[in-house]
Amino acid sequence: MAGAGPHVEPAGATGYLAADGFVDELRHELGETSAAFGRLLLRSGTAVPSAWAQNVRYDPVWIRFTSIAQAARALRGLGRAWALYSHALHRRAALIEAELPHMPCPPLAFPSPPPPGPLGSWSLVDAHTLLAAPCCSSPFRHGEIELVEDPAGPPSRAYLKLWEAFVRLGRRPGPGERCLDLGASPGGWTWAAQQLGAEVVAVDKAPLDERVARLPRVRFVRASAFEPRDLGAFDWLLCDVVCYPKALHRLVMRWLDSGACRNLVCTVKFQGQTDHAAAERFAAIPGSTLVHLYHNRHELTWARLGA
Repeated sequence: MAGAGPHVEPAGATGYLAADGFVDELRHELGETSAAFGRLLLRSGTAVPSAWAQNVRYDPVWIRFTSIAQAARALRGLGRAWALYSHALHRRAALIEAELPHMPCPPLAFPSPPPPGPLGSWSLVDAHTLLAAPCCSSPFRHGEIELVEDPAGPPSRAYLKLWEAFVRLGRRPGPGERCLDLGASPGGWTWAAQQLGAEVVAVDKAPLDERVARLPRVRFVRASAFEPRDLGAFDWLLCDVVCYPKALHRLVMRWLDSGACRNLVCTVKFQGQTDHAAAERFAAIPGSTLVHLYHNRHELTWARLGA
């Protein structure tokens, strides 16, 4: 290959980057995979829906090269904006990265919109081969949406999940809309919705943080999130309650059948082993989205938005 240019060929697969700590969940979800590079799994064929993939590489290519400069030129020829996922040969990968345009990725100040334009992703798989995809599912580096935190207002960091969900969905509550927050205590999600101008009915057997309870447009109802109660119609149903996925699924289906809420965002929490069957039941609800957020732990976020 001396003196020759890099050799580029389609990988014939799609790349899926697992959320940190959840490679096994992603592997189970994808079924048969053709290769693995750290958290990055390859599956033959075009992209399939995946909740546990934090970022998806569409139509990746193999690039065979002989020098650092050659590898960098090949990447620049495919696109300008790149993020390195490094799982091995870190020093050599860093030398290639240094030859690429610097792409700052500061935390997002919610509710600012996501970065414009596509962000490619690449990895060094051996000393003379890299895997690159100019187009990915997320405009954020590795699909990780880091947010500028509010250290004073919310009573817990759970609000970051809701902020991230709104960024991913491209929708959020606004002034004049009614939100129902089920399992609200201590009030992180209630606080987040109230800050956007919405009116919030917060339901929980435990009290809200006093700072949240005193906010305007917040009404607290002391009750279980699962108790049927005539609270009227809502624009948004928000639920971060700790419960088994089966119980949450019954709750969600009851609200969907009632037609009393247009938009729903819920956290599907797993206790012990991941309940893949439960995740599939949520994914099967027509018009829904199921995803592992950067701020999720052993849980998924499910959403369904109305017209």
